This record gives sequence, structure tokens and C-alpha cells, in this order.
Amino acid sequence: MADSALYWSDTLQNLFADPALSFDPWAMQWQPFEQPAPTDLQAVAAPQALLNLGARLRQVPVAVIGPREASDEEYATAEAMGAALAGHHLQLLCGGKNGVMEASAKGHLEAGGRPIGLVPEGDWRCANPYVRIPIATGIGKSRNVIIAQSSTVLIAVGGGYGTMSEMAFGLHFDKLVLALGDAPALPGVVACTSVDEALNRTAEHLLQLPEPVDDEADAGAGLS
Repeated sequence: MADSALYWSDTLQNLFADPALSFDPWAMQWQPFEQPAPTDLQAVAAPQALLNLGARLRQVPVAVIGPREASDEEYATAEAMGAALAGHHLQLLCGGKNGVMEASAKGHLEAGGRPIGLVPEGDWRCANPYVRIPIATGIGKSRNVIIAQSSTVLIAVGGGYGTMSEMAFGLHFDKLVLALGDAPALPGVVACTSVDEALNRTAEHLLQLPEPVDDEADAGAGLS
């Protein structure tokens, strides 16, 4: 997606990949645009496109994961990441406890978001005070699987074995997994040097064009 141009039309208040493709912010996918081509298309970066789409975006979760015992740097990074997601109309999902989870929820809530926390306990009151929507799973650490499956993107800020398991599940479910700070380095994980880079990669992933279909390969597969 980094090589794919995005265009915004002020007249139609919508995002385009070209005059023939417009973005449906509720379905979160590109659709054929069969009306007359807009004449005011202006190139726009992916994060700005999210800002332009605003509240019309479907609130599909983006997870911020990390250790319960966060360093000062990890806490600050996770808080900034949560705020950046809220500021671009993206829904935060976290594990609902302390450390990185608390920091991301704090940043998200204070930036106007409604952070969701999936706590491992059976009582929603176990969530940190910044979780707006606490969900008591009652399944312990197995809730890591739900976080990985439910999120479109997982952003790890530091972490140990618990975070590593969430990252591995995310990769297993073919999700985009990003790493900030000292997050575990796993094959397939994209390391980011800043919150801005993580936000940009997240935005590009959410707005990516579908992979082109190889008709000849599909036809061949149907004959086998």
C-alpha cells in the first residue's frame, strides 16, 4: 500500500484509489465507483485519509499489547500510541490490565476514544481505570488468542513471553504485527522506530487495495 496513491475528494467527501475506486468506510473496503469521476482529487497520506473519513470509519479494533510491568519509556510510548489511534478515529483493544495496557487505554481515553479492555478475570472491575468498555472474559491468559483474532493490527510495545504469544497468534491469524521499542523480534513482525511510523503502517494496512486476482492461475486451479 505504501506505493499506492490515495486521493481525497472534498466535493464527495470520500477517498479514492483512482477515479474508478472509492473507499467504503463502513465496509472497510474498496468499491467500484460508477458515477462520473470526481474532478477535485488531491493526493493524501494514509493517516490524513483516516482523519478525513472521521467518524464514518467502522470501529474495527487495533490492539496495543505489552507487559504489565512497563518501563517509563514503554509507558510513554504506549500512551502516545493510544492517543494517536484515538486521534485518527481508530478503536483501541487491549488486555485491560496494567503497564502498557493501562498506558494505551489512558492515552486513548484522554484523546476522546473509548478503549476496550479484555480482562482475563471474570469480573470487569479488574480492568484498569482508563478502560471505557471492560469485558470480563474469565478465561485467563487464553484471552490473548481473542485479542489477536479480533484485531486488524497488533502493535507491541516491549514485552516478554506473554506479549510474544499474542504476537505469534497475530501472525498465525495473518494479521499485521508491528513492534515498538524492545518488543520481541519474530519473523514476520515489522519493527517500527516511532509511534508515527506505527500509525502510518496501520493506516496504510487498513486502506490497502485488494490483491490483484490472477485469472489464469484460478482457472488452472479449477482444472486440477
